[in-house]
Amino acid sequence: KDELEVIHLIEEHRLVREHLLTNHLKSKEIWKALLQEMPLTALLRNLGKMTANSVLEPGNSEVSLVCEKLCNEKLLKKARIHPFHVLIALETYKTGHGLRGKLKWRPDEDILKALDVAFYKTFKTVEPTGKRFLLAVDVSASMNQRVLGSILNASTVAAAMCMVVTRTEKDFYVVAFSDEMVPCPLTADMTLQQVLMVMNQIPAGGTDCSLPMIWAQKTNTAADVFIVFTDNETFAGGCPSCCCSEGVSKENGYSS
Repeated sequence: KDELEVIHLIEEHRLVREHLLTNHLKSKEIWKALLQEMPLTALLRNLGKMTANSVLEPGNSEVSLVCEKLCNEKLLKKARIHPFHVLIALETYKTGHGLRGKLKWRPDEDILKALDVAFYKTFKTVEPTGKRFLLAVDVSASMNQRVLGSILNASTVAAAMCMVVTRTEKDFYVVAFSDEMVPCPLTADMTLQQVLMVMNQIPAGGTDCSLPMIWAQKTNTAADVFIVFTDNETFAGGCPSCCCSEGVSKENGYSS
């Protein structure tokens, strides 16, 4: 009786998970009711939970609803879902377990495909700035380590953030560095795996984070936005912030 009453209240007042008692969240039927109007941000966060408690089972109507929501470009834009949020949800769901706790699940193939589709659709929700971007990507070996508190490694994070710029901005230039500077030929139509492949093919060495700033000064490369993607394990070269300040003071046309 209590379960039916809670479900009725969810449907009538569009309640969300945070409105309910912990005990209510043990009910599979209550989760099904929550799913109907669940905001996309909450949906991404609870995919593992709903798969683990069998709300989402292969081929059922709930899986179809989830896939429909994830592939709806209007919903993604309205919810202001960033590609990075979808990527974290995709990689977490794919592993079949959370970073903390004992929750485990078997990933549903249809949901994995829908998350992949959603990842690329969300780039269209990012508004371009119209500025000139210079992106410098650290390709040293340490970039393959996980980012603290995340399922992703630093290289994947850098690749995804580069894609946000290459797919939304018209004026950008991408370089890669470790102990030397090299071009990083990324294009707007590349997938995440293609971007990672390009980055992984660049020889890795030590990390000199001052190289991008020095290179920009020497080549008089004009940019409004200068972004360096690095795990901050730098042991070579000069002080990056000093080199950046020096470049700005010389009015070489870029800012950090």
